[in-house]
Amino acid sequence: MDKDKEKQEISLVGRLFSLEALLILMGMLSLISGIFSGDAVRLSLGAVILGGFFLFIVTRRRSSKK
Repeated sequence: MDKDKEKQEISLVGRLFSLEALLILMGMLSLISGIFSGDAVRLSLGAVILGGFFLFIVTRRRSSKK
């Protein structure tokens, strides 16, 4: 029973890390395509995605220390 629970926790952690990596990749691609195309909407969307992600990381670290 304990091994099943450990596998579930590992798969959940793996999914979270892959979602975070996908979010960073999406933000970077949007930012880079906005720079190259000169599109302000893509540029700002990439900046908002990356800014929100880093804000999420900072708040998650602060809440885990408490």
